[in-house]
Amino acid sequence: MYARTEEAGPSELASALVASGALRPEWLPAFEAAPRELFVPDRIWPGIADGTRQTAMVDRAADPAGWRKAVYSDIPLTTQWDDGAHTGDSLGTRPSSSSSQPSMVCAMLADLHVRDGHKVLEIGTGTGWNAGLLSHRLGSSGRVVSVEYDPEVSRMAAGHLRAAGLSPLLITGDGRNGYASGGPYDRVIATCSIGEVPTAWIEQTAPGGLIVAPWGTTYGGEAIVRLTVREDGTASGHFTRSSAFMRLRQQRAEPPPHDAYFKGRAWPADGVRSTTTLSPAEVGGWLEQFVIGLRVPGAFWTVERYDEGAYTLWTYDADDTESWASADFEPGAREFEVVQAGPRRLWNETEAAYEWWVREGRPGFGRFGLTVGSGAAQTLWLDR
Repeated sequence: MYARTEEAGPSELASALVASGALRPEWLPAFEAAPRELFVPDRIWPGIADGTRQTAMVDRAADPAGWRKAVYSDIPLTTQWDDGAHTGDSLGTRPSSSSSQPSMVCAMLADLHVRDGHKVLEIGTGTGWNAGLLSHRLGSSGRVVSVEYDPEVSRMAAGHLRAAGLSPLLITGDGRNGYASGGPYDRVIATCSIGEVPTAWIEQTAPGGLIVAPWGTTYGGEAIVRLTVREDGTASGHFTRSSAFMRLRQQRAEPPPHDAYFKGRAWPADGVRSTTTLSPAEVGGWLEQFVIGLRVPGAFWTVERYDEGAYTLWTYDADDTESWASADFEPGAREFEVVQAGPRRLWNETEAAYEWWVREGRPGFGRFGLTVGSGAAQTLWLDR
Protein backbone atom coordinates (compact mmCIF):
# COMPACT_ATOMS: atom_id res chain seq x y z
CA MET A 1 0.00 0.00 0.00
CA TYR A 2 1.10 3.55 -0.68
CA ALA A 3 1.26 6.08 2.11
CA ARG A 4 -1.31 8.84 1.93
CA THR A 5 -1.18 12.18 3.71
CA GLU A 6 -4.04 14.55 4.51
CA GLU A 7 -1.75 17.56 5.09
CA ALA A 8 1.42 18.61 3.34
CA GLY A 9 4.34 18.39 5.75
CA PRO A 10 7.32 16.23 6.73
CA SER A 11 5.73 14.98 9.96
CA GLU A 12 2.56 13.88 8.22
CA LEU A 13 4.47 12.08 5.47
CA ALA A 14 6.79 10.41 7.99
CA SER A 15 3.84 9.26 10.10
CA ALA A 16 2.10 7.80 7.06
CA LEU A 17 5.27 6.01 5.91
CA VAL A 18 5.90 4.59 9.39
CA ALA A 19 2.29 3.41 9.62
CA SER A 20 2.55 1.68 6.23
CA GLY A 21 5.76 -0.08 7.25
CA ALA A 22 7.84 1.55 4.51
CA LEU A 23 9.86 3.79 6.87
CA ARG A 24 11.76 1.73 9.43
CA PRO A 25 12.51 3.20 12.88
CA GLU A 26 16.27 3.23 12.28
CA TRP A 27 15.76 5.54 9.28
CA LEU A 28 13.37 7.99 10.97
CA PRO A 29 16.12 10.30 12.33
CA ALA A 30 17.64 10.63 8.85
CA PHE A 31 14.22 11.24 7.33
CA GLU A 32 13.58 14.05 9.82
CA ALA A 33 17.07 15.57 9.51
CA ALA A 34 17.08 15.56 5.69
CA PRO A 35 13.52 16.60 4.71
CA ARG A 36 12.59 16.08 1.08
CA GLU A 37 11.91 19.78 0.46
CA LEU A 38 15.64 20.56 0.75
CA PHE A 39 16.29 18.29 -2.24
CA VAL A 40 13.51 19.33 -4.63
CA PRO A 41 13.92 22.15 -7.19
CA ASP A 42 11.36 24.91 -7.59
CA ARG A 43 9.90 23.50 -10.81
CA ILE A 44 8.54 19.94 -10.65
CA TRP A 45 6.15 17.67 -12.52
CA PRO A 46 4.30 15.58 -9.92
CA GLY A 47 3.74 11.94 -10.80
CA ILE A 48 1.27 9.32 -9.67
CA ALA A 49 1.84 6.47 -7.23
CA ASP A 50 2.72 3.81 -9.81
CA GLY A 51 5.35 6.07 -11.34
CA THR A 52 4.22 5.72 -14.94
CA ARG A 53 3.09 9.24 -15.86
CA GLN A 54 3.40 12.88 -14.83
CA THR A 55 0.95 15.72 -14.28
CA ALA A 56 1.23 19.44 -15.01
CA MET A 57 4.24 21.41 -13.83
CA VAL A 58 4.09 23.07 -10.40
CA ASP A 59 6.22 26.17 -9.82
CA ARG A 60 7.10 26.94 -6.21
CA ALA A 61 7.11 30.68 -6.81
CA ALA A 62 3.64 30.69 -8.35
CA ASP A 63 2.02 27.99 -6.20
CA PRO A 64 3.95 27.40 -2.96
CA ALA A 65 1.11 25.45 -1.35
CA GLY A 66 0.75 23.17 -4.38
CA TRP A 67 4.51 22.65 -4.51
CA ARG A 68 4.67 21.73 -0.82
CA LYS A 69 1.69 19.40 -1.14
CA ALA A 70 3.41 17.56 -4.01
CA VAL A 71 6.74 17.37 -2.15
CA TYR A 72 5.13 15.82 0.91
CA SER A 73 2.90 13.42 -0.98
CA ASP A 74 3.96 9.83 -1.59
CA ILE A 75 4.55 10.35 -5.29
CA PRO A 76 7.59 10.68 -7.59
CA LEU A 77 8.49 14.14 -8.84
CA THR A 78 10.04 14.58 -12.29
CA THR A 79 12.75 17.23 -12.16
CA GLN A 80 14.27 16.98 -15.65
CA TRP A 81 13.09 16.00 -19.12
CA ASP A 82 15.01 14.79 -22.17
CA ASP A 83 18.45 14.89 -20.51
CA GLY A 84 18.02 18.62 -19.90
CA ALA A 85 17.13 19.57 -23.47
CA HIS A 86 13.51 20.36 -22.54
CA THR A 87 13.12 23.75 -20.83
CA GLY A 88 9.43 24.60 -21.19
CA ASP A 89 6.55 24.32 -18.75
CA SER A 90 4.84 21.46 -20.59
CA LEU A 91 5.66 17.79 -20.24
CA GLY A 92 8.73 16.73 -22.18
CA THR A 93 9.17 13.58 -24.22
CA ARG A 94 11.08 11.42 -21.74
CA PRO A 95 11.67 12.05 -18.02
CA SER A 96 15.38 11.85 -17.25
CA SER A 97 15.74 12.77 -13.56
CA SER A 98 13.43 12.77 -10.57
CA SER A 99 12.91 12.68 -6.84
CA SER A 100 11.76 9.10 -6.28
CA GLN A 101 8.56 8.15 -4.51
CA PRO A 102 9.21 8.34 -0.73
CA SER A 103 7.75 4.91 0.05
CA MET A 104 10.04 3.36 -2.60
CA VAL A 105 13.06 5.28 -1.27
CA CYS A 106 12.36 3.94 2.22
CA ALA A 107 11.69 0.39 1.01
CA MET A 108 14.94 0.23 -0.96
CA LEU A 109 16.92 1.57 2.00
CA ALA A 110 15.33 -1.17 4.12
CA ASP A 111 16.31 -3.74 1.47
CA LEU A 112 19.89 -2.45 1.68
CA HIS A 113 20.30 -3.61 5.31
CA VAL A 114 22.76 -0.82 6.12
CA ARG A 115 24.73 -1.14 9.36
CA ASP A 116 26.94 1.32 11.25
CA GLY A 117 30.40 1.48 9.71
CA HIS A 118 29.29 0.38 6.26
CA LYS A 119 30.53 2.05 3.08
CA VAL A 120 27.88 2.58 0.42
CA LEU A 121 28.13 3.30 -3.30
CA GLU A 122 25.07 4.93 -4.86
CA ILE A 123 24.52 4.99 -8.62
CA GLY A 124 22.33 7.92 -9.71
CA THR A 125 22.58 10.91 -7.37
CA GLY A 126 19.54 12.64 -8.86
CA THR A 127 18.33 15.37 -6.50
CA GLY A 128 20.66 14.12 -3.76
CA TRP A 129 17.93 13.08 -1.31
CA ASN A 130 18.87 9.39 -1.15
CA ALA A 131 22.56 10.26 -0.73
CA GLY A 132 21.57 12.69 2.00
CA LEU A 133 19.59 10.06 3.91
CA LEU A 134 22.51 7.63 3.65
CA SER A 135 24.99 10.29 4.76
CA HIS A 136 23.00 11.17 7.84
CA ARG A 137 22.59 7.49 8.71
CA LEU A 138 26.28 6.58 8.23
CA GLY A 139 28.06 9.89 8.77
CA SER A 140 29.85 11.85 6.07
CA SER A 141 33.43 10.69 6.64
CA GLY A 142 33.80 8.94 3.31
CA ARG A 143 31.08 6.41 4.07
CA VAL A 144 28.86 7.37 1.12
CA VAL A 145 29.93 7.79 -2.52
CA SER A 146 27.32 8.83 -5.09
CA VAL A 147 27.87 8.82 -8.87
CA GLU A 148 25.77 10.95 -11.26
CA TYR A 149 26.21 10.97 -15.03
CA ASP A 150 24.56 14.34 -15.79
CA PRO A 151 26.84 17.27 -14.79
CA GLU A 152 23.97 19.71 -14.24
CA VAL A 153 22.01 17.22 -12.12
CA SER A 154 25.18 16.55 -10.12
CA ARG A 155 25.74 20.28 -9.60
CA MET A 156 22.21 20.80 -8.31
CA ALA A 157 22.47 17.79 -5.99
CA ALA A 158 25.69 19.19 -4.52
CA GLY A 159 23.88 22.43 -3.72
CA HIS A 160 21.02 20.57 -2.07
CA LEU A 161 23.40 18.53 0.07
CA ARG A 162 25.37 21.60 1.14
CA ALA A 163 22.13 23.30 2.19
CA ALA A 164 21.29 20.25 4.29
CA GLY A 165 24.74 20.23 5.91
CA LEU A 166 25.63 16.82 4.44
CA SER A 167 28.75 15.91 2.50
CA PRO A 168 28.88 12.55 0.76
CA LEU A 169 31.53 12.20 -1.92
CA LEU A 170 29.88 13.18 -5.23
CA ILE A 171 31.36 11.90 -8.48
CA THR A 172 30.28 13.01 -11.95
CA GLY A 173 30.79 10.09 -14.31
CA ASP A 174 29.47 6.90 -15.88
CA GLY A 175 27.66 4.97 -13.18
CA ARG A 176 28.38 1.65 -14.89
CA ASN A 177 32.00 2.05 -13.77
CA GLY A 178 31.16 2.64 -10.12
CA TYR A 179 34.00 4.35 -8.25
CA ALA A 180 36.83 1.94 -7.56
CA SER A 181 38.91 4.43 -5.55
CA GLY A 182 36.30 4.48 -2.81
CA GLY A 183 35.85 0.72 -2.56
CA PRO A 184 35.42 -1.93 -1.58
CA TYR A 185 31.83 -1.21 -0.58
CA ASP A 186 29.58 -3.10 1.80
CA ARG A 187 26.50 -1.97 -0.10
CA VAL A 188 25.70 -0.73 -3.62
CA ILE A 189 22.35 0.87 -4.43
CA ALA A 190 21.12 2.09 -7.82
CA THR A 191 18.34 4.64 -8.23
CA CYS A 192 18.06 4.01 -11.96
CA SER A 193 16.85 0.79 -13.57
CA ILE A 194 19.11 -1.63 -15.39
CA GLY A 195 18.75 -4.65 -17.66
CA GLU A 196 22.33 -5.81 -17.13
CA VAL A 197 24.27 -5.65 -13.87
CA PRO A 198 27.61 -3.89 -14.54
CA THR A 199 30.58 -6.04 -13.58
CA ALA A 200 32.22 -3.08 -11.82
CA TRP A 201 29.46 -3.03 -9.22
CA ILE A 202 30.16 -6.64 -8.29
CA GLU A 203 33.94 -6.20 -8.39
CA GLN A 204 33.74 -3.17 -6.07
CA THR A 205 31.47 -4.90 -3.54
CA ALA A 206 33.08 -6.83 -0.69
CA PRO A 207 32.19 -10.55 -0.49
CA GLY A 208 28.97 -10.87 1.45
CA GLY A 209 27.95 -7.34 0.46
CA LEU A 210 24.63 -6.44 -1.13
CA ILE A 211 23.64 -4.80 -4.40
CA VAL A 212 20.10 -3.36 -4.53
CA ALA A 213 18.88 -2.15 -7.91
CA PRO A 214 15.75 -1.87 -10.08
CA TRP A 215 16.02 -4.48 -12.85
CA GLY A 216 13.72 -4.61 -15.85
CA THR A 217 13.29 -6.37 -19.17
CA THR A 218 13.32 -4.84 -22.66
CA TYR A 219 9.63 -5.71 -23.03
CA GLY A 220 8.56 -4.02 -19.79
CA GLY A 221 8.00 -4.75 -16.12
CA GLU A 222 10.55 -4.04 -13.42
CA ALA A 223 11.34 -5.00 -9.84
CA ILE A 224 13.97 -4.40 -7.18
CA VAL A 225 16.60 -7.14 -7.07
CA ARG A 226 18.79 -7.72 -4.01
CA LEU A 227 22.00 -9.56 -4.87
CA THR A 228 24.53 -10.99 -2.46
CA VAL A 229 28.11 -10.92 -3.78
CA ARG A 230 30.00 -14.19 -3.32
CA GLU A 231 33.68 -14.95 -2.77
CA ASP A 232 33.97 -16.20 -6.36
CA GLY A 233 32.90 -12.86 -7.82
CA THR A 234 29.37 -13.88 -8.73
CA ALA A 235 26.17 -12.42 -7.27
CA SER A 236 22.70 -13.83 -6.75
CA GLY A 237 19.42 -13.05 -5.04
CA HIS A 238 15.66 -12.64 -5.21
CA PHE A 239 13.56 -9.72 -6.35
CA THR A 240 11.83 -7.93 -3.48
CA ARG A 241 9.12 -5.67 -4.88
CA SER A 242 7.73 -3.98 -8.00
CA SER A 243 9.37 -0.73 -9.12
CA ALA A 244 9.32 1.85 -11.91
CA PHE A 245 12.54 3.81 -12.36
CA MET A 246 14.17 5.69 -15.22
CA ARG A 247 16.65 3.58 -17.14
CA LEU A 248 20.41 3.99 -16.74
CA ARG A 249 21.15 6.21 -19.72
CA GLN A 250 23.79 3.91 -21.20
CA GLN A 251 21.32 0.99 -21.13
CA ARG A 252 18.34 2.69 -22.71
CA ALA A 253 16.81 0.69 -25.52
CA GLU A 254 16.33 2.50 -28.83
CA PRO A 255 14.27 0.02 -30.88
CA PRO A 256 13.56 0.55 -34.58
CA PRO A 257 10.42 2.56 -35.46
CA HIS A 258 7.18 0.91 -36.57
CA ASP A 259 7.75 1.81 -40.22
CA ALA A 260 11.05 -0.05 -40.29
CA TYR A 261 9.13 -3.34 -40.06
CA PHE A 262 6.67 -2.61 -42.85
CA LYS A 263 9.08 -0.96 -45.31
CA GLY A 264 6.25 0.83 -47.08
CA ARG A 265 4.22 -2.32 -47.72
CA ALA A 266 0.43 -2.27 -47.49
CA TRP A 267 -1.35 -3.94 -44.58
CA PRO A 268 -1.03 -6.75 -43.68
CA ALA A 269 2.30 -6.87 -45.52
CA ASP A 270 3.49 -10.49 -45.33
CA GLY A 271 1.66 -11.20 -42.09
CA VAL A 272 -0.33 -14.37 -41.43
CA ARG A 273 -3.77 -13.98 -39.88
CA SER A 274 -5.15 -16.05 -37.00
CA THR A 275 -7.28 -15.63 -33.87
CA THR A 276 -6.61 -16.01 -30.16
CA THR A 277 -8.73 -16.33 -27.03
CA LEU A 278 -6.02 -14.65 -24.94
CA SER A 279 -7.01 -11.02 -24.61
CA PRO A 280 -4.26 -8.46 -25.20
CA ALA A 281 -5.50 -6.85 -21.99
CA GLU A 282 -4.41 -9.95 -20.04
CA VAL A 283 -0.74 -9.45 -20.92
CA GLY A 284 -0.56 -5.72 -20.21
CA GLY A 285 0.03 -5.71 -16.45
CA TRP A 286 3.41 -4.77 -14.99
CA LEU A 287 4.06 -8.28 -13.65
CA GLU A 288 2.84 -9.92 -16.86
CA GLN A 289 5.16 -7.68 -18.89
CA PHE A 290 8.04 -8.74 -16.65
CA VAL A 291 7.28 -12.43 -17.23
CA ILE A 292 6.90 -12.01 -20.98
CA GLY A 293 10.13 -10.05 -21.10
CA LEU A 294 11.95 -12.90 -19.37
CA ARG A 295 10.63 -15.55 -21.74
CA VAL A 296 10.39 -13.58 -25.00
CA PRO A 297 13.87 -12.03 -25.20
CA GLY A 298 14.48 -9.02 -27.42
CA ALA A 299 10.78 -8.13 -27.73
CA PHE A 300 9.17 -4.73 -27.17
CA TRP A 301 5.67 -3.39 -27.69
CA THR A 302 3.58 -0.32 -28.52
CA VAL A 303 -0.17 0.35 -28.49
CA GLU A 304 -2.27 2.01 -31.19
CA ARG A 305 -5.55 3.22 -29.66
CA TYR A 306 -8.91 3.77 -31.33
CA ASP A 307 -12.37 4.93 -30.28
CA GLU A 308 -14.48 3.26 -27.58
CA GLY A 309 -11.59 1.45 -25.89
CA ALA A 310 -10.38 -0.60 -28.85
CA TYR A 311 -6.66 -0.85 -29.57
CA THR A 312 -3.96 -2.84 -31.33
CA LEU A 313 -1.08 -4.29 -29.34
CA TRP A 314 2.02 -4.35 -31.55
CA THR A 315 4.95 -6.58 -30.62
CA TYR A 316 8.33 -6.37 -32.38
CA ASP A 317 11.70 -8.09 -32.28
CA ALA A 318 14.18 -5.36 -31.34
CA ASP A 319 17.05 -7.38 -32.80
CA ASP A 320 15.74 -7.42 -36.37
CA THR A 321 13.15 -5.64 -38.51
CA GLU A 322 11.40 -8.73 -39.84
CA SER A 323 9.44 -10.20 -36.92
CA TRP A 324 6.32 -8.46 -35.66
CA ALA A 325 2.84 -9.29 -34.43
CA SER A 326 -0.41 -7.41 -33.95
CA ALA A 327 -3.29 -8.37 -31.65
CA ASP A 328 -6.55 -6.40 -31.87
CA PHE A 329 -8.46 -5.77 -28.67
CA GLU A 330 -12.16 -4.93 -28.66
CA PRO A 331 -14.13 -4.52 -25.40
CA GLY A 332 -16.43 -7.48 -24.79
CA ALA A 333 -14.87 -9.72 -27.45
CA ARG A 334 -14.02 -13.35 -26.74
CA GLU A 335 -11.73 -13.85 -29.72
CA PHE A 336 -9.12 -11.42 -31.02
CA GLU A 337 -7.55 -11.14 -34.45
CA VAL A 338 -3.80 -11.70 -34.65
CA VAL A 339 -1.38 -11.06 -37.51
CA GLN A 340 2.24 -12.30 -37.35
CA ALA A 341 5.21 -12.00 -39.68
CA GLY A 342 8.90 -12.83 -39.76
CA PRO A 343 10.98 -15.77 -38.54
CA ARG A 344 9.64 -15.40 -34.98
CA ARG A 345 5.95 -15.84 -34.19
CA LEU A 346 5.95 -13.23 -31.43
CA TRP A 347 2.32 -13.58 -30.39
CA ASN A 348 2.74 -17.35 -30.08
CA GLU A 349 5.78 -16.73 -27.88
CA THR A 350 3.77 -14.24 -25.81
CA GLU A 351 0.97 -16.76 -25.34
CA ALA A 352 3.46 -19.46 -24.34
CA ALA A 353 5.06 -17.15 -21.76
CA TYR A 354 1.69 -16.22 -20.29
CA GLU A 355 0.54 -19.87 -20.16
CA TRP A 356 3.79 -20.88 -18.43
CA TRP A 357 3.20 -18.20 -15.81
CA VAL A 358 -0.37 -19.43 -15.22
CA ARG A 359 0.81 -23.05 -14.88
CA GLU A 360 3.37 -21.98 -12.29
CA GLY A 361 0.64 -20.43 -10.15
CA ARG A 362 0.97 -16.84 -11.36
CA PRO A 363 4.11 -16.17 -9.27
CA GLY A 364 4.76 -12.63 -8.09
CA PHE A 365 8.02 -10.71 -8.31
CA GLY A 366 9.27 -12.16 -5.03
CA ARG A 367 9.51 -15.70 -6.41
CA PHE A 368 11.86 -14.65 -9.19
CA GLY A 369 15.60 -14.26 -8.80
CA LEU A 370 18.72 -13.28 -10.70
CA THR A 371 22.23 -14.72 -10.74
CA VAL A 372 25.12 -12.85 -12.35
CA GLY A 373 27.89 -15.30 -13.17
CA SER A 374 31.39 -14.97 -14.54
CA GLY A 375 31.65 -12.63 -17.51
CA ALA A 376 28.44 -10.89 -16.34
CA ALA A 377 26.26 -13.70 -17.72
CA GLN A 378 22.75 -13.30 -16.28
CA THR A 379 20.44 -16.16 -15.33
CA LEU A 380 16.85 -15.47 -14.29
CA TRP A 381 15.13 -18.13 -12.24
CA LEU A 382 11.93 -18.99 -10.41
CA ASP A 383 12.12 -19.92 -6.70
CA ARG A 384 15.73 -21.20 -6.81
